[in-house]
Amino acid sequence: MHLTRISLTQFRNYSQASFVFNRRVVGVSGANGVGKTNLLDAIHFLCFTRSYFSRTEAASQQTGMAGFRIQGFFEMDGHEHEITRILRENGKKELWVDREQLSRFSKHIGRFPVVFIAPDDIELVTGGAEERRKFLDALLSQLDEDYLQDLIRYEKILQERNGFLKKAAEQPHPDFDILDIIDDQLVSAGSRIYQSRKAFLEVFIPQVSEMYAFIAGRTEIIGMRYQSSLDKQDFRDSLQQNRQRDLALQRTMSGVHRDDLEFDLNGLVFKQSASQGQRKSLLFALKLSEFSILRKAKGYAPILLLDDIFEKLDAGRMENLLQWVCRQNDGQVFLTDTHAQRIRLVMEGIGVDCQLLELTS
Repeated sequence: MHLTRISLTQFRNYSQASFVFNRRVVGVSGANGVGKTNLLDAIHFLCFTRSYFSRTEAASQQTGMAGFRIQGFFEMDGHEHEITRILRENGKKELWVDREQLSRFSKHIGRFPVVFIAPDDIELVTGGAEERRKFLDALLSQLDEDYLQDLIRYEKILQERNGFLKKAAEQPHPDFDILDIIDDQLVSAGSRIYQSRKAFLEVFIPQVSEMYAFIAGRTEIIGMRYQSSLDKQDFRDSLQQNRQRDLALQRTMSGVHRDDLEFDLNGLVFKQSASQGQRKSLLFALKLSEFSILRKAKGYAPILLLDDIFEKLDAGRMENLLQWVCRQNDGQVFLTDTHAQRIRLVMEGIGVDCQLLELTS
């Protein structure tokens, strides 16, 4: 699967721009602010239907303009596929695949898999549980359509339950029969999500440990554990037992929306004991394990987007990483850096034929 060309209209800093990609590895260089990251995000839009960075569509349209359009052409198994992602002036979102409009964006996720590594992704290792759940959910959603549908259903029911809890605080006699029905629906979707995560992580965790050892180039023992309230108590029992607390707080305090992944290094809490290099190595181990899992499941490599990569790792770890992603794999790689010469020299050093795009303001 390769992206051969892309066109952008009113997307971020691009009024109108087109790019043709004629190599498997594409380096994008230019000063800060010229649109390197925005180009990668446009590719993510085509593959995953939304921005990697922004929660709202409006944040991706050019300043002072209404709406945007991204069009890309992918080659897969000898066939060309056209994908167009649109935000209309009235705020309507559209996705077109091979000139047919998709009514459900979720049907598209996973068909053109993508892995993104950006500077702020270090929060995946050092930040709160939400970042790790987002990572896990994005990966599983590209692997399993049923998981994605359960996740969409769970989040919708969770919002409904939290809405009931807020209204109940204003009512003298809330109808708890309604809450029982909501709980049944939440338990059904949540239990499937829990089982899917648990089964997947049994395979994923050993792969992360192996990838970490490869990137770090030394013997360090990385531990990784899935933490969920469902490990200790049946989900339905937990909702019943904590109902009064949830009513008082006006939100649901137990469930898979509070799960986490915990890391340790040589038996010590990772956040407290790891160096900057070790943190970055774990981040890349997680992301490249994601890449490997997707490649094995799909039968072809996902597109790999590496933003500002040369600022993340020392020379030794960087060489290990680029040897793996650029030489040992056949997937398409896009990477950005402020210095064109640095991209050129690194690629020549590992013997990779790289297309170099130099962006200007």
